[in-house]
Amino acid sequence: MAHDDGLKVGSNEMELVDFRIFKKDSRGGVYEGIYGINVSKVREIIKVPTLTELPGTPEFIEGIFDLREVVIPVVNLAKWMGVEEPEGVAKTSKVIITEFNNVLIGFIVHDTKRIRRISWGDIEPSTFSSSSSGMDSSKITGVTKIEGDSVLLILDLESVVMDLGLYEPDIDDGSHSVADSFSGLALILDDSATARKIVKDALMKMGFDVVEAGDGQEGLDKLNDIYANYGENITKHLKIIISDVEMPKMDGFHFAANAKDDPRFSKIPIVFNSSISDHFSELRGKEAGGEGYLVKFQGTQFYDEVARVVRAHMN
Repeated sequence: MAHDDGLKVGSNEMELVDFRIFKKDSRGGVYEGIYGINVSKVREIIKVPTLTELPGTPEFIEGIFDLREVVIPVVNLAKWMGVEEPEGVAKTSKVIITEFNNVLIGFIVHDTKRIRRISWGDIEPSTFSSSSSGMDSSKITGVTKIEGDSVLLILDLESVVMDLGLYEPDIDDGSHSVADSFSGLALILDDSATARKIVKDALMKMGFDVVEAGDGQEGLDKLNDIYANYGENITKHLKIIISDVEMPKMDGFHFAANAKDDPRFSKIPIVFNSSISDHFSELRGKEAGGEGYLVKFQGTQFYDEVARVVRAHMN
């Protein structure tokens, strides 16, 4: 799937693939759940292929198939959500082939509609109970209104895949010894509490004290708070910023562009730590002023890259 190079760093916008999951409602009708995932994580959308079952796996893992000599596991999202599927949905079902955290995985959905361009400023964090959709709200990173006052839910696919046990993060497994011991502050931006904890634990092992933020706007607020404490000496105390890319209110690229445009913060290095593993996003990170770009949960690489960037910017 081609990316739109027109999405410049300063736009604070993202493109979503709008897809649907149908379920039977209590009155015998059909409820249409509206969901979205970032285009940057989508390789392609295909018809449901012939799958080979994997004995001993949960029923929501439909099986595996060979896509151009790559074996890909396929998850039925409706089954994972515990949704009672209406009759006939198999006729419209498709598989969204995704790539994130360097993992390829397919998700069966009931229909795909269109690509939507949405401002991160119009996306609110998920702090609701989504019982009508059947989706655990902890697996939703944000919600946004679309036409007709309908609500689109943005899935936290990396959290889904971790729950499925298809891969485990190794960032804090203790297998990598840090050659450098640092001091000072590190600022983390991530809308996922799980991801923040993983990164926080790793940074604390390296010797940093950690300040956390849940989105780009809160990250800018935290920078102002830190500046209020340290003034022009901020660079002697705040050594690095680790930022996710996909966040409600303000994404990581837009946060970085704002921080780098502010002379108070322009010399503080920023490393993006994202589940998006495509080259285009890495280029956008550099355009925003980032000094590094990492794919989430790649443990040894995380330690090495953080150490490299901090050493390069030591006063």
